[in-house]
Amino acid sequence: MRRGATLRVIKSIEDAKALEGEEVGLSEWVVIDQHRIDQFAEATGDYQWIHVDTDRASREMPDGKTIAHGYLTIALIPALTGNFIEVENLERAINFGLNKVRFYTPVPVGARLRARAKVLQARRRAGALLLTSEVRLEVEGAKKPACVAETLGMYFFST
Repeated sequence: MRRGATLRVIKSIEDAKALEGEEVGLSEWVVIDQHRIDQFAEATGDYQWIHVDTDRASREMPDGKTIAHGYLTIALIPALTGNFIEVENLERAINFGLNKVRFYTPVPVGARLRARAKVLQARRRAGALLLTSEVRLEVEGAKKPACVAETLGMYFFST
């Protein structure tokens, strides 16, 4: 899912620090179809009509379409950004959370979505690399991103 950029390889915390402020990846586009939205609703129990009721959405929603759950867009971050960097000598990586998330524009059914990521900060924490990144989830043709999230990942190196 990576577009023509050079894979960023991290061998140490110092390598990660050198990436601070750098864009590290831009994913391919993925289509957000109704099936994906419905599966997310099933998995989470969030059946709000704006997401799953196509008939009502055709009458009451702008553009007459359902929209993806905001949390669905966040849930796609690992899949969209998973090959932006390669950490050598990696023992394990864990999602450490999010600092800030904002939703700026809806993702209508049928839209194409991609991720763009930038490293904000790289620090040593608990013997691991704590990598803070800004991930922008862009909707094709939209002026504003669907979502901007500050993500935290912990990377533990093998010894």
